[in-house]
Amino acid sequence: MVTPQVRLNPEQQAAVEHTEGPLLVLAGAGTGKTRVITARIGHLLRNGILPEQVLAMTFTNKAAREMRERISDMVGKERAGFITMGTFHSFCARLLRRHGEIVGLPKQYTICDSSDQLATVRAALRELRVGEEKMKPSTALSRISLWKNQLVTPDQALDMEGDDQDELVARAYRKYEASLRRSRVVDFDDLLLMTLQVMQKDEPLRARLQDQFRYLLVDEYQDTNGPQYEILRFLSATHRNLCVVGDDDQ
Repeated sequence: MVTPQVRLNPEQQAAVEHTEGPLLVLAGAGTGKTRVITARIGHLLRNGILPEQVLAMTFTNKAAREMRERISDMVGKERAGFITMGTFHSFCARLLRRHGEIVGLPKQYTICDSSDQLATVRAALRELRVGEEKMKPSTALSRISLWKNQLVTPDQALDMEGDDQDELVARAYRKYEASLRRSRVVDFDDLLLMTLQVMQKDEPLRARLQDQFRYLLVDEYQDTNGPQYEILRFLSATHRNLCVVGDDDQ
C-alpha cells in the first residue's frame, strides 16, 4: 500500500499498484497524474524494487526536482538519490558522455544553445548565398528541428518532394549538420538522435540498459516526439514495465 500522506482515489490507487506490464494513465490537467507516478515509484521501492532499477522521465528540470523531493519524503533522501530521474535530454546527455564514441562523438562534446544554432544556420544560408529576406534563419531552424524530430536525415530531406523553399532548407540542413560535427557540437535534438543511434548500434549496451532500467515511468507522455518514443521502446523491450501518464486533450 502507499504511504498515508499520498491521497489517491480508487483509479489512481489501481494505477499505482499495477506494477507489472505496460500502463497508460490518461487524465486532464490538475487531476494528479504526477502524483500517480511518484506514489507508484514509492510503492515499487517499498515492495523490493531497487531504486537503481527505476527510470523516471520528465519534460522539465523543475518537474524532476519536485518529483524527487516527493519521493524523498516517501522513502528517504538516500534511496531516492539512486533513482535515475530527469528530462529526456539530461538522460541522453549523461549516456552520451559515457558512450558517445560509439557514434563518433567525443566525451568532451559541447551542447550548443539556441543562439549558437541560429548562428550556424545563418552561416549555412550565407554559404548558400541566401539572404535573410528570402529565408529567415529561425524559420529554417524550426524546419530542421521538425525533421530531426521526425527522424529525417539531411539526405532524406533532400530526397523528399517539395517546393524550392523545402529544397533550400534541406541544403542548409546538410551544411548545418556538417558544421556541428566539425566543431564537435550537438544541439538538443542531436542528444536524442545520437542516443537512439547508440542503442541501435551497440546491442550489448542496449541489453545492459534494458536489464538495469526494469521500471520506466514517463510524465506528460503526450509531449513525446519520434526519437523519445523510440528510446522508450528500446529501453522497455525486455521487461515491458512502462508506465506513461498524459493528457489526451493536449
